[in-house]
Amino acid sequence: MRRSRLLRLLHTVRPFELGLARAPCAACSFGWCLRLARSESGVRCPRCGASAVTQSLAAVVRSEVPELARCAAYEMSAGGPLVDCLRRHCASLVTSELLDGVAPGQTRDGVLCQNIEQLTFADASFDLCTSTEVFEHVEDDAAGFREVFRVLRPGGHFVFSVPLFDSAATVERMGWQEGRRVELLPAQYHADRYRGAVILVQRDYGRDIVERLAAAGFAQARIVRPPIALFGHARPVLLAQRQA
Repeated sequence: MRRSRLLRLLHTVRPFELGLARAPCAACSFGWCLRLARSESGVRCPRCGASAVTQSLAAVVRSEVPELARCAAYEMSAGGPLVDCLRRHCASLVTSELLDGVAPGQTRDGVLCQNIEQLTFADASFDLCTSTEVFEHVEDDAAGFREVFRVLRPGGHFVFSVPLFDSAATVERMGWQEGRRVELLPAQYHADRYRGAVILVQRDYGRDIVERLAAAGFAQARIVRPPIALFGHARPVLLAQRQA
C-alpha cells in the first residue's frame, strides 16, 4: 500500500471499531479484510487499499464478465486498486481522467484526457468498460451512457458503481433554466482525490437507472449484489451488456 494512501486511512481509524476478517480482496486477492471504522469508507484491503466500493466492483467484474483475460478494457480513472486489478486480469487496459485545460484525446504527464459525454475512441473499441462513482457527476448522463454503449463491442459489458438510493426514481439535483445549470436541491459535493478538490453531484440515482441504461441501447441492465461480505458494506453494482 502506498504511503500516502496509508496515511489517509490512518486518519479514519476508530480503535474501538477495528475488525479483521478472513476474506480475500476481490481486487488483489489478499486474504484479509480490514475494518477501520463501522462505515463503508472504513472497510479496506490491508494490502492494496481497495475500498468496499472498489472491492464490490472488482468482485462483479471477476464473477460476471466471461473470458476476462481476453478483454480489452477501459476504466474511467487513471490509477488506484481497480486499475491495478484490471491490468492484472485483462488483455489490455486504457485509462483516463477529465483534465482541466486538456483537449479530450490528448495527454498530460502520461494521463489521457477523456470527456465521458464525448469519447474520442472509435466505435466498438472495448469488451469491458468500468467506472467508480463517476456518473452521478456527469452533467448529461444519458449522453455518457450512449457513449459507453458506442465504444463497447457486441456482447461487451459495462460494470460500474454510483451511490444508489433505495427509491424507484432518480432525483435530479441540477436542472436547466434559461440556458444555464441551476440548483434544484442544495448543492452537494464529493471529494475528487485526483484533482485534490471537490466535484458537484448532479443527481441521486434510484432503481430506474436500469431504464436509463436500456434507453442508451443496452440489451440487459441489472443491479448486482456482489458475492462478498465486507463487514456488511458490500455495494450494489450496475451491470449492463450490449447485445452480442
